[in-house]
Amino acid sequence: MKNIHSYWAYIVLVVLIFAVVNAIIGLVKKKEFTHKDFRLGLFALILTHIQLLIGLGVYIAGNWYNFLSDMKNSYTRLLALEHPLMMIIAIVLITMGWSKHKKQVKSESKFKSFAIFYGLALLIILSRIPWSNWLA
Repeated sequence: MKNIHSYWAYIVLVVLIFAVVNAIIGLVKKKEFTHKDFRLGLFALILTHIQLLIGLGVYIAGNWYNFLSDMKNSYTRLLALEHPLMMIIAIVLITMGWSKHKKQVKSESKFKSFAIFYGLALLIILSRIPWSNWLA
């Protein structure tokens, strides 16, 4: 299950980066918000929520409680506390961006919602990925 969580993260990152770049391009070029943009945002939302469920499964099934006793070690603190908490915050931002874009009428506002909320979530995700585990 841990491997699925790691490999699924690559897919999530690619789609999320693509959604953010697409939103920024749509905003800058003042493009019309189309079904393709809608689907891309929805796909990013769904993939991140699936990643959250997989991650929660890994967290609950794992030995995370052993890490909680060693919070002075930055690596164990990252795995046991910072990574899960920040990923949940990032997914909340993505969900807020999705909800906010649905209420907008103008294409510019829809792209702006995606660019801001999905972009902030992407930055948070990139900041709390355990890179030493991922790149090994």
